[in-house]
Amino acid sequence: MHERHYTLAQATAVRDWVAVRVGRIRDARTTLVNLGARAGEALSVLDGERGGTYPGREVARALVDLSLALGELEAVDIVLRDIDRGLIDFPALRDGEEVYLCWLVDEEEIGFWHYRDAGFAGRQPLP
Repeated sequence: MHERHYTLAQATAVRDWVAVRVGRIRDARTTLVNLGARAGEALSVLDGERGGTYPGREVARALVDLSLALGELEAVDIVLRDIDRGLIDFPALRDGEEVYLCWLVDEEEIGFWHYRDAGFAGRQPLP
């Protein structure tokens, strides 16, 4: 169970803030993908095989941006389910049970919810 729960009004109020973070995560991932093998080599230092070499400015910046944006979402209990689709879940309570308000960042409004174990396929329109 999440520590924080959102009303529809609260989730709606932070959509733009969330969308910015999803954009930063997407941009960082794109940078890492575009750097290809160079990013892979830099990331391999994290497994301890090569010591602590600096991964390079572009890789480091992308990793920091990715980490910060994910951390900001996690800190307020907002769940990023799918980077490509921009699928976001806001923990909420419905009749005392934890559910998720479900939103795709390209949708104009939060119009769906689902039970914790139902996932995207179990989305139901909000009343």
